[in-house]
Parts: sequence; C-alpha cells; structure tokens
Amino acid sequence: MKVSIIGATGYGGVELVRLLQHHPYMRVVSVHSSSQAGVSLRDVYPHMEGSFVLRDLRMDDIEGDLVFLATPPGVSSEWTPKLLAAGYKVIDLSGDFRLRDGSVYAKWYKRQAPNEELLKQAVYGLTEWNRDRIATASLIANPGCYPTATLLGLAPLVIEKWIVPHRVIIDAKSGVSGAGRGVSLGVHFSETNENVKIYKVNTHQHIPEIEQMLCDWNEQMDPVTFSTHLIPMTRGIMATMYAEAARPLSLERIIELYKETYKHCPFVRVREAGSFPCTKDVYGSNYCDIGLAYDKRTNRITVVSVIDNLVKGAAGQAVQNANVMCGWDEQTGLTSMPMYP
Repeated sequence: MKVSIIGATGYGGVELVRLLQHHPYMRVVSVHSSSQAGVSLRDVYPHMEGSFVLRDLRMDDIEGDLVFLATPPGVSSEWTPKLLAAGYKVIDLSGDFRLRDGSVYAKWYKRQAPNEELLKQAVYGLTEWNRDRIATASLIANPGCYPTATLLGLAPLVIEKWIVPHRVIIDAKSGVSGAGRGVSLGVHFSETNENVKIYKVNTHQHIPEIEQMLCDWNEQMDPVTFSTHLIPMTRGIMATMYAEAARPLSLERIIELYKETYKHCPFVRVREAGSFPCTKDVYGSNYCDIGLAYDKRTNRITVVSVIDNLVKGAAGQAVQNANVMCGWDEQTGLTSMPMYP
C-alpha cells in the first residue's frame, strides 16, 4: 500500500517515516510540509535514509491510498474532508477528531471544531479497545500520548467497576519531545535540564479525551484529577494512577484481571507483583508496560503505565491502527524490541 505523510518534519512525522521504512506492506511515496517544501528530508534530519523531497501541501501532490496527518491542531480539520472526498483513508495524529462533542473541542483547544459529521465518523484509535471499529474505518483519530498511557492503565479497573468512580488521580510525566520540535522558552535546555515542572494544571487538552473514554466504559465515572509534568529526558511517559477500590481486593486478583484482559494484546505487558516499569523499558518501542500495587491500609490501587510518547503515544500506534484497518497482523512492522540503555 502506498502512503503519504503530511507534517513529516515534526517528531511524530519523522517517526512515521522511520517505522514505515521497514514495513513489509506499506511504502511511503510522498512526504509533505507547508513550511519546508522543496527541501530534502535528509537536510532536515541527516540521519534519515532515502531521498524524500518534501512536497507542498496540495491535493494534486498527495499520492497513495492512505494518508497520515502528523500536524498541529486545526490543519487536520481543514484537510481531512478533502482527503476523504478524494477516496483516501486518513489516520490523524493531531487532536482534531478525538472529541465527539464539538463544543468540548472548542473549549479545550481554543479553536473552531471540525465538521460535526466527521466527528461522528471518526473512530478513536485506541487499538486494544477499538479493533472492530478500526477495521472498517476510513478516518481514525489517533489517541494522544498521555491518554494512551492513562487509558490502557485504567481500562480493566473501570470496565469491571473495581474502583470508586469519583476519586481517580493521574500523575503523568513526559519527556520534552512531547512538546514538539518548535523552539520555545519552555523547552529550552537551560530551562528543562536538572528541572522538573508541572504545566497546564487542570487545563490540559487531553483531560476531556481521557474522560470521554472512561465514561464510555463506565457512565458513572466522574471527572479526573490529571496533572502533567515535564522532566529532563527526550522520550517517554510515565502515568501513575491512584484509585480507591470499590470492594475488598488483593494484588493477585488485580494482576490476574490485567493479564486476562490483555492476553491478546501483544503490545501491553503486565508486570508481576512487586515489579514496576520505567520509561527505559519501552524506549523506541510500541509497548505499554504496566505495574500494579494495592495498599490494604488505604484501600487504594496504584497503576504505573509507561510508553514511548513518540511510538505507542503517536507514530507506532498510528501504524498499529493502519495494520488493523488494512487487515494485517497489528504487529506488522512494529516488532522491534525496546532500546536500552
């Protein structure tokens, strides 16, 4: 299958190029950038193989059958209707189509929502939980990086109603690549090195995305407390979640639930009791590793979920969704083990 990538000069876009270079069934035939058209991708990223020349963002320059949109919010909502009308399948890595309610999108993203019909048409691409719908979709809204780690970590407890629905706290930390390649004071080396800082307190645009899915699984779920922190590393997300058990439990039962839930999910790995993942354990891979704890004193369950924000949190999950969409094994092109150290 021939594919195009729009937004190929960002971290998510260039990660797509890297992953698809070795995919047996997909071949990148055009890469696009509205700001660097005519420039060789190797001039932007010298490590890249191939001879891709960045094309302008015009319909007559786009080729193939499937288009990945690795663009900032707002671009996808403009281009997706054109692409779908032209017969392309679309996987959008921005946040434009993740929220079904346009008014919620406008509130959190501070911009006009995409077309309402397209919002209804878009399938939320959390692969492990939406395979059947992804398989027949023409438009996939690839989840955000924080929601991917959070939702995979909380899903079994929420669906089985093993936790109290109004006391969920999510403490999440990300490497600076999550902020993109643009230069700003917030990701300046002198500002981030040897420093940890909280940001977008109670205002992060991924909050409604997380809450939307949690409520799909259990309509009794209340809003969550979600805090994000920037830490001085390049890749990786760790989401640590705290929830009160709704009934007496044991750590053994909780781990058994997670292992049973994800037994057919090759990219979710559940740790044994007393073992907790770190971001290095998934570096450069499409894995989500989950560790679990239960404190009988407080009746609180702790879930630790880690991913590489650029792979499972973006490009890797997009390729996983493309595999399901096209009827291939979802692991195709994604079986590389994590890099360590």
